[in-house]
Amino acid sequence: MLTSQQIRQAFLDHFAKRGHAIVPSAPMVVKDDPTLMFTNAGMNQFKDLFLGNRPAKDKRIADTQKCLRVSGKHNDLEEVGIDTYHHTMFEMLGNWSFGDYFKKEAIQWAWELLVDTYQIDPTNIYATYFGGDEKDGLPADDETRDLWLKVMPAERILPFSKKDNFWEMGDTGPCGPCTEIHVDVRSAEEKAAKPGRDLVNNDHPQVIEIWNNVFMQFERKADGSLHTLPAQHVDTGMGFERLCMVLQGKRSNYDTDVFQPLIQAIAKQCGIAYGAAAPDEMPGQARHDVAGGKSDIAMRVIADHLRAISFAIADGQLPSNTGAGYVIRRILRRAVRYGYSFLGFNEAFMHTLVPVLVDQMGDQFPELKKQQDIIANVMHEEEKAFLRTLEQGTKRIGQVLAEASGTIPGDKAFELLDTFGFPIDLTQLIAREQGREVDMKGFDAELKKQKDRSRAATSVITGDWVEIAKGETTFIGYDELSCDARILRYRKVSGKGGDQFQIVLDRTPFYAEGGGQVGDQGWLIHGDDKVEIIDTKRENQLIVHFAKRIPADPSAPLKAHVNTRRRALTARNHTATHLLHHVLREQLGTHVEQKGSLVAPDRLRFDISHFAKVTPEELAAIESAVNAMITDDIVFEDLRNVPIAEAKAMGAMALFGEKYGDNVRVVKFGPSVELCGGTHVPRTGVIGPFRIVSEGALAAGIRRIEAVTSAEAERMISEKLAKLDAISALLKNPADVVVAVEKLVEQHASLSKELEKAAKEKVKSLAHELPGKAKKNAKGMKVLVERLDLDAQSLKDLGYQLREQHTDLALVVGSVIEGKPLLAVSIGKEFAEATGVKAMDLIKQISPEIKGGGGGQPDFATAGGKEPSGMAKALEKAAELLR
Repeated sequence: MLTSQQIRQAFLDHFAKRGHAIVPSAPMVVKDDPTLMFTNAGMNQFKDLFLGNRPAKDKRIADTQKCLRVSGKHNDLEEVGIDTYHHTMFEMLGNWSFGDYFKKEAIQWAWELLVDTYQIDPTNIYATYFGGDEKDGLPADDETRDLWLKVMPAERILPFSKKDNFWEMGDTGPCGPCTEIHVDVRSAEEKAAKPGRDLVNNDHPQVIEIWNNVFMQFERKADGSLHTLPAQHVDTGMGFERLCMVLQGKRSNYDTDVFQPLIQAIAKQCGIAYGAAAPDEMPGQARHDVAGGKSDIAMRVIADHLRAISFAIADGQLPSNTGAGYVIRRILRRAVRYGYSFLGFNEAFMHTLVPVLVDQMGDQFPELKKQQDIIANVMHEEEKAFLRTLEQGTKRIGQVLAEASGTIPGDKAFELLDTFGFPIDLTQLIAREQGREVDMKGFDAELKKQKDRSRAATSVITGDWVEIAKGETTFIGYDELSCDARILRYRKVSGKGGDQFQIVLDRTPFYAEGGGQVGDQGWLIHGDDKVEIIDTKRENQLIVHFAKRIPADPSAPLKAHVNTRRRALTARNHTATHLLHHVLREQLGTHVEQKGSLVAPDRLRFDISHFAKVTPEELAAIESAVNAMITDDIVFEDLRNVPIAEAKAMGAMALFGEKYGDNVRVVKFGPSVELCGGTHVPRTGVIGPFRIVSEGALAAGIRRIEAVTSAEAERMISEKLAKLDAISALLKNPADVVVAVEKLVEQHASLSKELEKAAKEKVKSLAHELPGKAKKNAKGMKVLVERLDLDAQSLKDLGYQLREQHTDLALVVGSVIEGKPLLAVSIGKEFAEATGVKAMDLIKQISPEIKGGGGGQPDFATAGGKEPSGMAKALEKAAELLR
């Protein structure tokens, strides 16, 4: 039986022998395509070749690409792990032809690989083809059908509609018919009972698609019309995990050696054998393809998600609350939740599995080995944080259950998810344990509202490119900041912020956002017509200039002019990040690596791998060393088109999560040597002063340093000196300002202690005096409603003391401190038992009088407000309610 490593290598060798260049996987995290957060298909890294934005260096390419999918057809995150064959992170084996071979060779080589190399029984193979589409005016792809007829009988060659057999990159762009290859791995008895052809494209877990061959013949325009492409391309993708299932004779992807090492490690940790549990559907599911019990599903979820999280972090994407970072956090939390709910993992556990994954996949993907410690540490901190969230959510759901009678309202269930990150199925599980249900219609309605708001905020309508002239963009921005140019094409983009135009030039000095550096701004000028460029970005290798309007005559020659002041300040900050990186590695250790950066005209931000806080003394030494390199006035050495191996031999560092070509640009400032495509100063002396503004933790093992240079550093220094002069003047210009301030702080601390002591004495005295003023209510319990001059802490202390000393007493106190009204309610145990009054309910009834709100516990609650004049009415109302 072939191992997964042998299967992968056999694919690459097969296509290498047929003239394909074998290229490495692109990062899973996408950086230069605004339409994607993650690589979700093998073709993503070649998108600009299909779009014609740059010529193909190699006409034939093959690779294995790490991909991530969490939405779309069959890829709802909540489905992964339930069945046997869908995943978040997966490998896609692919071969491509850019204007070279087409259908004949693609089908022939696919057949040779599957039948001759992998020895799959040809009687188990089915092929589908495009059956035509009347709306698009497209006939059936008979050419593909006839090619398959050369190697298999007609009964195993099946036509399907556009939905299944016509692939499109998006709403617009290259597209074409495709042929899918399916394999039937059922038992002989199952095959005899029902032919495989009846189960193709029917979501059967053992009659599955393993390979899709797309034949790109057309381009879809914004109006929906199809235009034939000038060159025809082949784009194929084969699911590696599914292929391993077929070749290793398994009935589930998770039973292959791709997943079993992880699953067995999880099983060992939790003490539950994988595959031992009887099938047991998850909440709300009744599915023919659910495999195993809840513990099996949980192990599959964890094994799958661990891979996705590890690869994302290795490629530089840390968990966060927005964008791609939120997707990774959501995946991690789903895995933790399954471990918590079904495997008994009450403490962080996933980080301990990282070495198993690295041992299994680190040779093919060296970034996993290199980043192993970072991956484990980030994962560990995220796990601990979410386990605390689960604990808080469990307390909150207890309150919700106590407050709600019968069904839990959908808006409350959504609040648990939205505010606490508490998953809905866990809310359902806890509710069922209490014999309760969740209003899922109400929950779904709230979820839909949130999705609609998010969709509306990000909705963009992109028009077709209007082509003025043919050609490619030449970037001259390293050497020139102004040049003659012509518009090649432009398009209109409409979104929430209004209309914008995207413009592509034949020559441009504008630097497109990349490598952490912001894009250039400037102008396109033709006579009196001056169009402002508000940003420059790179989209699939295309340099795109953003403007509010296009020139009056788009075909006229232009002068492209960069905002030189802004560029100069940005270049100073970019060079400063290189100097900072070098000094950090020199002073903190060579384990320090760049994990992210922002280079703007007014500031720089630098994220590094480092497992401890950088001390004030270390920061001072780092700042001093960077300034020394600036003072040395080191000359910039700009080495372009250097072979990647030669650049690495020079000591230039390649960053994980970045994709480099065969030739690279090396940026050298003395001992600082980096691969970089950004803009820099001609010599370090131009930078001016460098000042570190802050240092802090971004994630486990990741520190963030923020700094300023040049004019911004000078402004900061001047501002601090002015403040120092002002403080000195307030202190009557002492000989040593620091000593004078220290003395003042000591005096303040001493006075604060005296005030605190006095406040406690006052509370003690009131606790002794006030009960004598209490009046009995209808139930014979004591009620005391008073207005006092106490701060929030003293109100709390008084309430706690009286609650313990006088269990039959209800106390309501109002106070106004510096114009802000405060209310506090304390209910003794005996009073509560006799009357059923709860402090939190009473505070909600009286706090509207001071235009405020609050909350708390049944025995003590507080509220703050905005209207002190309502205090008397609030206390009156309290007395009435407690009477």
